[in-house]
Amino acid sequence: MQPSLPSHHPLLGPDTAILAAQQQSASASFFHNQRTNTAHQDANSNAVLAPASGAMPFTVAPPQAHAPFDAGALAFDAAITNAPPGAPNKHTTYPYVTGTSVLAIKYKDGIMMAADTLGAYGATKRYKSISRIVPAAPTTLVGAGGEISDFQYISKLLTELNDNDVIRDDGVVLKPREVFAYLQRVMYNRRNKFDPLWNSLVVGGVDQATGEAFLGTCSMIGVSYTDSHVATGFGNHLARPLFRNEQRDDMTEQEARALLEKALRVCYYRDKNSINKFVIGTVTKESGMKVSEPFSLSTEWGYDAFVHPTKHALGSW
Repeated sequence: MQPSLPSHHPLLGPDTAILAAQQQSASASFFHNQRTNTAHQDANSNAVLAPASGAMPFTVAPPQAHAPFDAGALAFDAAITNAPPGAPNKHTTYPYVTGTSVLAIKYKDGIMMAADTLGAYGATKRYKSISRIVPAAPTTLVGAGGEISDFQYISKLLTELNDNDVIRDDGVVLKPREVFAYLQRVMYNRRNKFDPLWNSLVVGGVDQATGEAFLGTCSMIGVSYTDSHVATGFGNHLARPLFRNEQRDDMTEQEARALLEKALRVCYYRDKNSINKFVIGTVTKESGMKVSEPFSLSTEWGYDAFVHPTKHALGSW
């Protein structure tokens, strides 16, 4: 005598226990029919096997002879096929179109930020009019080096934050420190998911209430710091030594621009993924925020070290 099935599951509700039992019974019946049908098939047949009931889908019996296992082909197939349902969304697993250094310094009236406009496809100077310095709040600029598509995603997040401020219409807007803290959390959160946003960010602005200038940078894994001068990419090695020697918080706007142009020129000479087309953004309490039109710098390629780069190199060609 079979025991009666309960009609009410203590956690899932009424009739769920009966439904689960019916599904289990249908599944067992299907696999029993499969084994029975397979026993009467030829060993090398590819016949379509239909279940006795409609509880399970049609299947095809696999052939006995298989091609030799090819691990390389399997890995390639896995790389080009779509992710399975339920897999986490990924924006970038490897950077393709990238931007190089972003430089920024404080000066007497606020902050000044500079970058070129190149989006390099590997070593190819593919996109030459990409602005990598964008407004993030009424008195905040964000610049980015690294993957351009990831920076576009970050820009979308910042636009949504500003839209929320406009919708509330309460007179409260994001300050530079708040934007910086938000981007820190975004970058570190994505790093913890092993799906980082491949960008190094520079955040600069002025607090309209206090007039305090703010400057900070955040890496793709959420490592961040604030300082009177910051840089990303090759700018960390080429521009910051100049900033350490010459930057002052009380320097004039003309002095700050001259220092940034000097650093940009050095980066252009030494970084192959840079072009001679730049934009400079400024944020001040009086004038607010603005980003310049693209411009070029005068350059000098007649230096002896450029004309004869291996003259003093031992063992050169």
